Amino acid sequence: MTGETATDRSLYTLTGADRLGFLQGMVSNDVLALGKADGIRWAALLTPQGKYLADFFLIAMGDALLLDIKTSIAEATTRRLSMYRLRADVQISPSPLCVTRGLGPAPKGSFADPRHPALGWRSYGAAGTPPHIDWDAIRVAHCIPETGIELIPDDSYLLESGFERLNGVDFRKGCYVGQEVTARMKHKTELKKGLTTVTITGSAPSGTQIMAGDKAAGRLFTQSGNQAIAYLRFDRTENLTAETAQISLSSV
Repeated sequence: MTGETATDRSLYTLTGADRLGFLQGMVSNDVLALGKADGIRWAALLTPQGKYLADFFLIAMGDALLLDIKTSIAEATTRRLSMYRLRADVQISPSPLCVTRGLGPAPKGSFADPRHPALGWRSYGAAGTPPHIDWDAIRVAHCIPETGIELIPDDSYLLESGFERLNGVDFRKGCYVGQEVTARMKHKTELKKGLTTVTITGSAPSGTQIMAGDKAAGRLFTQSGNQAIAYLRFDRTENLTAETAQISLSSV
């Protein structure tokens, strides 16, 4: 299958001698390896309290470091990164390249999406064809959260959102903003809530509250066919409804 232009993504170039060290102290994943060879990482920017602010891909291509981010959060995120930059030698500027993503055989110079093999590949260069791939169906089937839908700024936590399973957090790297809370959730607590794939009969708007009888159990998000991604309390998984829709647990 050919690639398509990701019309909902923005691309920035990061330059300056301190760019990797600066990002290493800011984001959830280990990016220092990008200074040794071409590659791609998926990472998040957090609040000091460990809550999600933004997620993006960081790509090393030759001497360039690219930031591939959802357009809806691009301006606020790059502004925040610039604010944290202080005296570091880092410059952030819009890139003229386009983000292309696709399934099937990967073209030369592309990168496998680091989150999951089902998400195919990403490349950076000239524009491709208009969007035609049902990414929501793939995301729902594999419980992969999307910026601004399942991933909610100042609300979501990385481990509840599947970042460990999807290669978006590294517990062996040094400190970064929000690291202490994320590490504590990993090592000292058992997750009681999180994203999961559910089976749904009927439909309801994204963000609809899920009820277990008369008790709040979570929220319904992206739907595709008879499946959906939901944020659930794991101690309330019986007799689930979202408005008139019936919901039950399913395996990813």
